[in-house]
Amino acid sequence: MTRVVVADDQPVVLEGFTTILGATSDLEVVGTARDGVELVTLVAATRPDVALVDVRMPRLDGIAATARVRAAHPGTHVIVLTTFDLDEYVTRALEAGASGFLLKDVPAARLVEGVRLVAAGALLLGPRVARHLLADVDAAPRREVPGVDRLTPREREVLTVVAGGLSNAEVAAKLGIGEQTVKTHVSELLRKLARRDRAQLVVAAYEAGVVVPG
Repeated sequence: MTRVVVADDQPVVLEGFTTILGATSDLEVVGTARDGVELVTLVAATRPDVALVDVRMPRLDGIAATARVRAAHPGTHVIVLTTFDLDEYVTRALEAGASGFLLKDVPAARLVEGVRLVAAGALLLGPRVARHLLADVDAAPRREVPGVDRLTPREREVLTVVAGGLSNAEVAAKLGIGEQTVKTHVSELLRKLARRDRAQLVVAAYEAGVVVPG
């Protein structure tokens, strides 16, 4: 059973998402929050697998709340919810540790699928989000990312595939290696690049030019 919390300052969104997720046999909503401060407290108390977090909330916004949640509870994956154009949020949210994005008017089936994917370790980066991320990176000067020069050819290959948002199982299938081997490579990538999670690996891959926009 995947445990989920939902944070949004709009009661209709909380009720709608809770109803949809609660009607799914393998998902359980273990709590809701109306702002970022409540979310941080809620995650500490319930230790969910996935948190759905509105990007704009009172007291503590979704990106700041995501950073706190991921720092204190790395086992909780965060999906950022928004009704807004994503340009200004994409890179900041990924750097904060978000595993993906969903629009608040997402169809019920896509919402459920997204939660399952993120719980399994995948990144939820649709084409629109990917375009914004590439635009952000393309507009910025290339940065030297410490540790990239120490990556093995296989680690670079795994990093390139992970940057596409694939889960460990999907990376394993694509590269023809075992899932446990992928987990080992991802752990080494996190260690060598001094990154906290897969989302930050994606940002590092583009910043360092390991993955090139285009």
